[in-house]
Amino acid sequence: MNWGFLENVLSGVNKYSTVIGRIWLSVVFLFRILVYVAAAEQVWKDEQKDFVCNTRQPGCENACFDHFFPISQVRLWALQLIMVSTPSLLVALHVAYREHREAKLKRKLYQDKGSIDGGLFCTYTISLVFKTAFEVGSLLAFYFLYNGFEVPILLQCTESPCPNTVDCFIGKATEKKIFLYIMGCTSILCIALNFVELMYIMWKHCCFDWSTQKVHNHNIVKGPL
Repeated sequence: MNWGFLENVLSGVNKYSTVIGRIWLSVVFLFRILVYVAAAEQVWKDEQKDFVCNTRQPGCENACFDHFFPISQVRLWALQLIMVSTPSLLVALHVAYREHREAKLKRKLYQDKGSIDGGLFCTYTISLVFKTAFEVGSLLAFYFLYNGFEVPILLQCTESPCPNTVDCFIGKATEKKIFLYIMGCTSILCIALNFVELMYIMWKHCCFDWSTQKVHNHNIVKGPL
């Protein structure tokens, strides 16, 4: 899979992000896109071919593989990456709307089109909530679909049409488990960054409103000269 398009899109969103948002983007590039492209795809390249059961019963091996891996782990990982990156586009689209509005009215409406205030504050907040929800949902999906983040070498299968309990073996089990741990730790780090960024922009927004209200009240009390 070519991740160049997603990388270019996220790079464009980067200039509208906070400092914490840029750290999140760096984590996505280093520990997700680069790790996925450089190593993970190769580890899971022949996952069904490397799944071997000690039986010659036709269909048994396929049935066991489908039972233990209802969704390919590496494809679920790729889907997670796309889902947590997509909400960032909301911010870029909102800024593009501001630019289009100024161009249409032919006058400056915003002091800084990328400043996180007004409607853009709501859009940014929504994008963070969605990113966090997708991260948590992906972790839960991995946990319940694969019974945790363990990748055992031996699996015992009793699925039909297997004649009895057969032993199945996963190729590169230890290596796959290491990559799943990296994925899990990266997801937890991204959740923490999203939460901290959400608290940061809310605190900054509240401070701005408080300062604006203070100046407004001061002008009312002072009155005209």
